[in-house]
Order: sequence, then C-alpha cells, then structure tokens
Amino acid sequence: MTEAVPAPVDAAPALDVDAALRHLRRSDTALGRLIDRVGPYGLTIPPVATTFEALAEAIVYQQLSGKAAATIFGRFCAAVSGADAAAAAGCPTPEQVVDASDEALRACGLSGSKQRALRDLACRTIDGEVPSLPETRAMDDETIIERLTRVRGVGRWTAEMFLMFTLGRPDVLPVDDYGLRRGFQATFRTPEMPDRDQVARRGARWAPYRSVASWYLWRAAER
Repeated sequence: MTEAVPAPVDAAPALDVDAALRHLRRSDTALGRLIDRVGPYGLTIPPVATTFEALAEAIVYQQLSGKAAATIFGRFCAAVSGADAAAAAGCPTPEQVVDASDEALRACGLSGSKQRALRDLACRTIDGEVPSLPETRAMDDETIIERLTRVRGVGRWTAEMFLMFTLGRPDVLPVDDYGLRRGFQATFRTPEMPDRDQVARRGARWAPYRSVASWYLWRAAER
C-alpha cells in the first residue's frame, strides 16, 4: 500500500540576504558592481513534497527550453498520475512511474534516456536509496551529491540544482554550468570562456554565499 504523499513544504533555510550581499561586495568589487547593476536578489525556492518530485522534474527539464520542458512535465504528471483533464495533476508517485508503460511515457514526449532515468529514480526511491527531504536537511552538500548521482541521469550539475533550488543551500557554485560561465566571462571580462578551475578559484572568495553569487552571474549571462 502506497503512503500518502506529504504536503509540500518549504525546505529552504532562512538566508540573511543583506549579510550575503555585504560579504560579496567586500570580497569582490567587480561582483559588487554586478550586484548593483542587477538589483535585489530574487531567488525563490518553490515548495515541493518529495525528493522524488524535485528530481523527476529536473530529469524532464534536462536539455530543454523551459516552455517545452514545462509542457512535457505537465503531460507526464497528468498521464502517469491518472488525473482527468479537469483535475490539477500532481507529480506521479514512484509506484505509478514503475507501473507506467513505455508507450505512455513516450506519448508524453519523454526520450528513451529520460524514461530510463525516471524509472531508475522511481525504483531507487521505493527501495529507500534516494534520501527523503527531511533526511537531506541533515546531510552536507557533498553527501547529498554522492547519494543523488547514483541515480541514472542525475549528474553533479542536477544534484547541485537540487541543492540550490529545492533545499536553498547558500554555498553552491556549479562550475560546469554554461550560463554561469558566460556570466563570469561578461562580469570579469575574461578574453575566453573560463574553465571550471578558473571559476572555482575566484569563487572561493565568495564562500559561504556562492549560491547568491551564482544567481547574479546567471543574470549577467542574460543581460
């Protein structure tokens, strides 16, 4: 018998944004100028019910534009959870994903690799290998990354996005993110696209608020 899915909760700890911005301005004047140009810090952490829900959405969104991914994820939720057209479809349970046919998943627009990733995530969640949200709150960042990257299709970048956008961890620097590196190049006027080591070296001065710095670098890439 499947347990009821818990109500969504906000897993993000409180962040002292003023303290974070003061530290970033003091530690890096060029980053401080970017902060002044962009304006107030605007990252919000949407509530989710389970680690499974957060990772399932992340898998669907990989390598797609936001609009296309949202459409496919909506189809996935409606088709696999069995919601009718008039009902608001929530994320399917792991058991529903395991029971779904390949044809049903394909009809949602999911590639074969994403189907396999979602099934692996579902199986590992049922087996207890994927930590629950309450369990992740007691883990350090690297332990969470190690646990989540055991799931097929979940690499370090996806785990880092989980840390930032689900748990609200304040000190994550996704050095492999292309958009962040573009923002780094624009902000610090490097002649070439920086590599991961260059971003990590400069980013060391932003700790313990590297997630906040990352958000501003993404804004720089957009501008």
